[in-house]
Amino acid sequence: MLAVPTAASAQTSASAKKTLRVGFAPGPYLDAFKLGVEPQLRQQGYDIRTLQFSTGLEVNSAVATNEIDANVMQHSVYLNAYNDRNGTDLVGIVQVPTPPMGLYARKHKSASEVRPGATVAVPNDPVNLERALKILRDLGWIELKPAANPVDVTELDVVKNPSGIRLTLLESAQAPRALDDVDFAAIQGNFAIDSGLKLTEAIALKKMTAPYLNVVAVRQGNVEAPWARDIVAAYRAPFFRDAIKGNRSYDGFALPDYFAS
Repeated sequence: MLAVPTAASAQTSASAKKTLRVGFAPGPYLDAFKLGVEPQLRQQGYDIRTLQFSTGLEVNSAVATNEIDANVMQHSVYLNAYNDRNGTDLVGIVQVPTPPMGLYARKHKSASEVRPGATVAVPNDPVNLERALKILRDLGWIELKPAANPVDVTELDVVKNPSGIRLTLLESAQAPRALDDVDFAAIQGNFAIDSGLKLTEAIALKKMTAPYLNVVAVRQGNVEAPWARDIVAAYRAPFFRDAIKGNRSYDGFALPDYFAS
């Protein structure tokens, strides 16, 4: 069992703000927070309130309206698109371990089984649709317009479809439930894990780059708040890194750069 670091060297930031409210959408981020971050913050005197939301839009709105202090559920590309469309000022303050989007199937065992007319479920929001289309592109199933803007991508950005697949656009959370009805489904990592799928079961996994690692998001005005700095420090602490590396549930996750320190 991991030993929680003592608070001897901690600042008295908790005295200024006793309660931290942190929101999550479905996925593994709440469990990781409870495993390796919450114990450190409680040791510093914080009262931690975690709240579950059904969608990313709800949890972002909750931060923007000060219903909660922070959320953990999105990558920077999605966050920036949300800000642009809603006039909000949410900012990522630290990256977190993130399961990659993957291509899954129940009717097939490998990508080589694709046939003309095969149905492929993909997210219907542009940011995650772009990620899904790149998985299909890397498999050689489709070709895309070059340098497509991720916040404006549609299925019309597919310029060639040599495999003859048919795209089915769905809400991201619905994709795991669609596996019995489609040939393949591109599923965000958080929804895959939340539905009981394993990353090792994926036919293909998206190659993760820094903008697509999920972040802890707060309002711009809170970036330098002592409690926000304490959240960042807790994620970057050896205690959190050891907790994640010592738990096989996080095998296959893309890890932030601070895990190498």
